[in-house]
Amino acid sequence: MSEESRKIPEHVAIIMDGNGRWAQARSKTRVAGHKSGVETVRSSVSSARKLGVKALTLFAFSSENWQRPESEVSVLMELFMFVLTREVKRLHKNGIRFQIIGDVSRFSDKLQKKIKESEELTKHNQEMVLSIAANYGGRWDIANATKQIATKVLNKDITPDDITESLLNEHITLSDLPELDLLIRTGGDYRISNFLLWQAAYAEFYFTEVLWPDFTSDEFEQAINTFDQRERRFGLTGEQVKK
Repeated sequence: MSEESRKIPEHVAIIMDGNGRWAQARSKTRVAGHKSGVETVRSSVSSARKLGVKALTLFAFSSENWQRPESEVSVLMELFMFVLTREVKRLHKNGIRFQIIGDVSRFSDKLQKKIKESEELTKHNQEMVLSIAANYGGRWDIANATKQIATKVLNKDITPDDITESLLNEHITLSDLPELDLLIRTGGDYRISNFLLWQAAYAEFYFTEVLWPDFTSDEFEQAINTFDQRERRFGLTGEQVKK
């Protein structure tokens, strides 16, 4: 199928699962799996950009991941610093806007500063938007949006009758990006683990047994090809969509 006739999702999100199991299967530490996963991030960003995807959102660290062993969490924080220090320059060179979504207040001051610097450096880039979900949870996202709206009601900027799905959507993260088209999860689990609960309302799901470090550009292409074959009805009948 030609690139011209293939449907390319504007916004793709990925739950990058399987780093630890990939490492254990090779008698390596879980940390080695996370480090290998960084290479797959590079590959996926490159694939998405080449295919014309407008926004790529990656689930890097959930609000529940703080419960993992302290040594693993520490390495993940170091990887964030590495990515922000080294990889963001590459993203900027390729015209990609970078941002973090999630509650960054729990991160170190040093990491928060690096996040701000990275977002500032790339904020005018328009080739693609790469969003990294870190200390993020879908329920947190909805609760945070609700808190912002409640504050506006208390300040008498709006009334309760002004609260609609559209208004809530304006306060949800990623509201400035195209709606989520495709949600990919690697690693063989069939759940979305509190990721983009609001945004995924009409997204197509793609689950694969492939562990994240093995998710090659060919695997990414396969996910895109599967999306191309889906009929997206958004509540309509198949006959209505085809008219």
